[in-house]
Amino acid sequence: MRPLFLLTTATLALMTATASQAADDVKLGFIVKKPEQAWFINEQKAATALGEEEGFEVVRLAGEDGQQVLSAIDNLNSQGAQGFVICPPDVRLGPAIMNRAEQYGMKVVTVDDRFVGSDGEPMEGVPHLGMSGFKIGQQVGNAIASEMEARGWNPEEVAALRITNYELPTAKERTDGATEALLESGFAESNIFDAPQQNTDTASAFSAASPVISQNGDFEHWVIYALNEESVLGGVRATEQYGLAPEDVIGVGINGSGAAFAEFSRQNPTGFYGTVAVSSTSHGRETTSNLYNWVTEGVEPPANVETTGTLMTRENWEQVRDELGL
Repeated sequence: MRPLFLLTTATLALMTATASQAADDVKLGFIVKKPEQAWFINEQKAATALGEEEGFEVVRLAGEDGQQVLSAIDNLNSQGAQGFVICPPDVRLGPAIMNRAEQYGMKVVTVDDRFVGSDGEPMEGVPHLGMSGFKIGQQVGNAIASEMEARGWNPEEVAALRITNYELPTAKERTDGATEALLESGFAESNIFDAPQQNTDTASAFSAASPVISQNGDFEHWVIYALNEESVLGGVRATEQYGLAPEDVIGVGINGSGAAFAEFSRQNPTGFYGTVAVSSTSHGRETTSNLYNWVTEGVEPPANVETTGTLMTRENWEQVRDELGL
């Protein structure tokens, strides 16, 4: 029996060494559409940190348009990557991205924005983790309504700046949720003004918001909502240019990133009242962990995981940041 025991021990040691080598050989990509935005910086950092902890490599790449995404996938293949996490620049690129990934035998997990197929419906076969856009939007709308009530504003005398990007389904879900919550609180639908933006950043939101505010100068009080806090900040900057005082503006964003932290850190408050914070760190870490387990153990991630957020304001932002690990 003793030789059998020795043989078994040696076999187990060999198996352990082989498994360890396999883990060392794992390489995963993490592709984001806006690598300069704090949200995506945090996601990629969290993914890299997990890789360092678990002994695999994470390659961080930008994919700001379709061609860059496909080039990034080619790049990953040349490095021997087994899969990637991606927030696509356009959700309609899903079929093309999956076609390229399948050519290389790569596994794919989407984060934040979910692929849609040629029929306009979510691609159910691709695991996804993101926000519940509509619920997050409702949180925004409820936060605005509560602050309006606290300030004693008459909803019929308040204008809402809805900065939109309807080409992005998750953006529409968020602004639709905020709109519904505002209307349920008694807000006048005729007082909601759309400002379609070309991109999802502060500059494009500022350009979209400025003429809308200028054309509706009869309103003394404004509320602002959009798909993210960068866009809301663009709206807030537009109100400042128009001459509105901070106490006459309530802007509530979504994410909980450096853009919000910088605004809350200003010596004097601005019209940026708050943001519904979601842990970008958690998104980056969890999607990468799911992909790693899928590659190494064959455990396919959940089809669709949706998260919600926590209202962060000037009064509690440091506490919420620490609690969410932002």
